[in-house]
Amino acid sequence: MNLEKILSISGKPGLYALKVQTRTGFLAESLIDGKKISVSLKVNVSLLSEISIYTINEEKPLTEVMRNIAIKENEGPAISHKEDNATLVAYFSEILPEYDSERVYPSDIKKVLNWYNLLQSKGMVSKEEPTIENAEEIKEKVVEEVTAEKAPAKKAKAKKA
Repeated sequence: MNLEKILSISGKPGLYALKVQTRTGFLAESLIDGKKISVSLKVNVSLLSEISIYTINEEKPLTEVMRNIAIKENEGPAISHKEDNATLVAYFSEILPEYDSERVYPSDIKKVLNWYNLLQSKGMVSKEEPTIENAEEIKEKVVEEVTAEKAPAKKAKAKKA
């Protein structure tokens, strides 16, 4: 599962896919309805690939937590984020038994489950562990996309007859 270009934008519902970087910010596309929005650099944005969950000993990357949910649910949908707090905490304890219950609040669990279900509905979750080759392939693809976005488009010259 690749969360490199998936964003959470403060004040906006759902998740967004990073499309193009601009001089004043970037363009993002909603995973919910596909609408594109322009986002200023002043807005608080989080890359899902940079988010971690507190555990008793360390921090676990969100991608690992999402993979644990995918394994438990066989890549199907998780429980609703609208369940009561006790149900959410019990479910999350099954997914990540060592999570730090003093620093991970029910609101955090709701957000993770909501994000997982949104990504799952778009076919973006996987229970497979990324391999080194897969990670290198993903990195190369991201570098190619960034390079292609920065390269100026060549205009076709019209020939006079």
